[in-house]
Formats: sequence, C-alpha cells, structure tokens
Amino acid sequence: MPSTKNHEIFLYRHRKHQLPVEICQHHPTRNVDIFCRECITPICSKCCTMKEHKGHEFDDLEDIYAEKYALWQGEFSKIQKYFLPTSKDLKTDIEEDATEIKKIMESIRTSMKVEAESLKNLVDEVTSEKIEHTHTMEKSLLKKLKSQEKTYDDYITYLWKMSDDFQEYLSITNQKLLFQFKTLKIQPIPETTKPVPPVFTAGKFNKDDAIKLLGKVNVPNTEPEKRKIQSMEAVTTHMKPTEKKLEQSREKSNMKQTLSLSSSLTKVREYNAPGVYNAWHVSVDKSGRLWASDGIGNLVQTDLQGNLLQNIQTSVGFGYHTATQDGGLIYTDKDKNVIYRITPDQQITEFIKTGGWTPISVHSSRINGDILVGMIKTREAKVTRYSKAGKEIQNIQRDNKGQELYECPHCITENANGDICTSDYSKYAVVVVNKSGQHRFPYKGQGSGFRTYGICTDVLGHILVCDTFSKSVHLLDQDGGFLSFLLSSQQGIERPRGLCVDDENNLYVGQCFPKTVTVYKYLQ
Repeated sequence: MPSTKNHEIFLYRHRKHQLPVEICQHHPTRNVDIFCRECITPICSKCCTMKEHKGHEFDDLEDIYAEKYALWQGEFSKIQKYFLPTSKDLKTDIEEDATEIKKIMESIRTSMKVEAESLKNLVDEVTSEKIEHTHTMEKSLLKKLKSQEKTYDDYITYLWKMSDDFQEYLSITNQKLLFQFKTLKIQPIPETTKPVPPVFTAGKFNKDDAIKLLGKVNVPNTEPEKRKIQSMEAVTTHMKPTEKKLEQSREKSNMKQTLSLSSSLTKVREYNAPGVYNAWHVSVDKSGRLWASDGIGNLVQTDLQGNLLQNIQTSVGFGYHTATQDGGLIYTDKDKNVIYRITPDQQITEFIKTGGWTPISVHSSRINGDILVGMIKTREAKVTRYSKAGKEIQNIQRDNKGQELYECPHCITENANGDICTSDYSKYAVVVVNKSGQHRFPYKGQGSGFRTYGICTDVLGHILVCDTFSKSVHLLDQDGGFLSFLLSSQQGIERPRGLCVDDENNLYVGQCFPKTVTVYKYLQ
C-alpha cells in the first residue's frame, strides 16, 4: 500500500521477540527493560537516574533478549534441519550395509558349498571349518555395524535432548536466567566407516592339496571408506533465500585455531623509525619490512634492522597505508583524492581515483585482496570496497534505520570473519559492520573516556585498538566483548597510535612519543 511502501519489513518468524515482563524491585510501577553494563544487571528506566548508576552505560534489554532468542532459535533450527535428518540418513545407510553384507556372505557360502560338493568325500571337514570361519567373520562385521548403529542411536538421543534444552531455553520467561546460561554448542556428528565385505576366492580341485584347492574368504586390504556426511552448507542451499541469509549471518568462522592468548606479553624487538617524527600508523609487508608514517606526511620503509630503505612524501593522514598480499603497498593521497600502489619492485602507480570523496584510511584484505577505503566528504563519511583490480564493489554509509554509521573513519581493518572494523576518531568509537555492510555493534571503551586510534585484528578474530585517552591497547573478541588491556603504561607504552599484526602473529605498536615501533608476541 502507498502508506506503507517505505516501511521496513521482514518475515514474521524473524521478528524481534517481546521481552518477558518483570517488575523492577526498586520501582514496582516500572518494568525492567534496560541492562547496565557496569553493574551487569537488568534495571528499569527510573533506576538509570539513581546515583548508583550515574555515568554508567546501558543497553536495551529487549535487544539483548532478541539476540539471545535468535541465537537459540538458530541452534534449535540446526538440529531440526540438519543434525537429526543427517544422522537418520547415516543410520539408514548402516542398515542397508548390514543387509548387503548378509547377502554377500550368503553368496560366498553358497559358492563354497557348490565347489565343495564335487570334492565332498575329500573336503567335508575342511569345508565345515571354513564355513564356520565365515560365520565368525560375519559376526565380527555385524558386531561392528551394530556398534556403529548404537553410536548414532546415542547421538540421536543426545540431539533430542539438546533439542528439548533449546526449546526450554526458548520458553524462558525469567530474565535473570537468560544471562546465566552459556551458549550450548552441538557436538559434531560422529564419523563411521562403511564395512569392507569379504571376497571369496575360488580354488582348484586337487586331492593332494584340498585345503589350497578350496577357496578362502578374507577382507581386502582396502582402506574403509568414510561415510559421507553432507555439509550444513549443502543442506541449507535448499532453504529459502531469506532463511539461508539469516543462517549464514549467524555462522562464525570455522577456521581451525591452533593459537591462543599467551598468559604473558613478550617484547620481541624495537625500532627507532628513521625519517618520521612519530609512528602514527604502521604496516608490515610479507618480507617483514616495516612501513611507518607520521602526522606531517612522511611515509618511510625500513628493513628488519631498522635501516631506512624508502622515504615518500605524502599528504597528512591517519591509517592511510596498507601492505598487500603480493608484497607491495597501497597508500592514499587525501589532497588529490587518489590511491597509489607501490609494486614489490618499488614502482609507484596511480591506482584508484575517488572523485569528490577524500580517502583517509585504507586496508588490503587478507581474505581476498579487496581494498577497503574510509572516505569523507563535507559532513558525510563512508567505507567503500574495491576489488584488488580497483573496481568499486560496495559502499557502506548508513545502517538499516538510515542513520550515518561514520563521521571520521580514520583507521580501518577487516576481521577473520569478514567484519569491517573501523576506528572512528570523531565518534569516539569502534564501528563494526559485517561483510554485507550491516551494522553489528559499536565499541565505546571502558569507563568515561575513550579516544580511538590505530586498529587491527588477528587470526583468532580479536580486535585490537589504541585508546589515546587511557594510553592503552584494548583487546576485544570478534563480537566487541572487552577481554583485557593488552598494553598500558605498565609495559612502557606512553602514546600508542599505530597497530598491525604480521604473518607471524607479532603485534607492532607505533608510538607518538617516543617515536618507536615496538614488536610484541602475545599469542602462543
């Protein structure tokens, strides 16, 4: 209808579920509808005005409830749409294999009897022994298949229990319980192998060597074939586009994580970057050479020993250079609205013209080589994605409510799950959107002050960001949860500005004063 043509719509089953009603203990006329981050407790709107919560940051409890509900609904859906049907299919496969094994073994026994009949007077005893042997083999194979069948019976029982648990969680009406449950993870489907049926090898009749003449039964020396477990992606291919998009948005990176956070921070080395007045932004190429820039347009490259290799004069900028997958560098010129590329053989070429938009930050994706550029124009700001060939692919500027996402995206990076993480100097926040450009969350620091600067991510999905207000480096998980102050003045950090992580998972921290770049090992 004309009156609703511009309204935001979505599937009814994907709606935000209503927050269960709970009366505030302190204000009986109010319902609890706000979550205090500092106190980690749900409160009502009137509680926000109390001195106990003065200066605290709050979240909409309804948003938290909806997020949790969607998560549980998604896991419940996976059980119903993937884990249970796939497990039942595997069990059916086992039953069919058992039937086939019986047919094969019966056929072998028949062949042995036919062959033995012509030598009956000579091989009755031998034939009886070998037939008994086939029964033993059959029992062993069927016992193995029965064990596999029990494995899936147990797993299906476990899935039904998980399904009941999720249904129970989805029906939770007590908000406090909502925050006590950790997200349950579904155990993977057990793997089993298909049986390798014995093969009967016929023998030749010989009175003097009856045992050798009669055929024998053995299992071929063949590696058992693993049963094929259809991937969840293949199953969800048949979903409706809206359902598939929702499921994919909830999936996390399945990258095998062989690293973890170290219990201690180790300083690896330190550079006194030549040719710059301070180290506002740092990049490291594949060869381990360091690029550093200051606040007046000096961009320099050093070798592993800190010796100056190149010095390029650019326009003043923030996070305006990035190492590329091929060992080169890309940097922006905000005065000319141009992005330049330096090839591995040190050739500088004009790469992208940004027209009326001023490029102030850039990042080369480690996932696919795409180029992410933070831009501003008058009072507007956006993030634009280009292919590694320089073709414009995507523009990210507003959230789904039409609100501006950025004001000054002065440093930008990409996380392992495809999220675009931007350090916005004017918003005093880290702004994170997914790879489709949908707003995920902001991070506004710990406490009253937060001034973002350099930002980077690592292979585990952590987000690392400089806070010039507290003179520290914050470590976040990929969902914006604060983990720790990774670096602070206690480690000798005074004014952290630039951050990057190299291919060896070393963290480079550039400082304003003194103008050093310090390398740390924080993963093990």
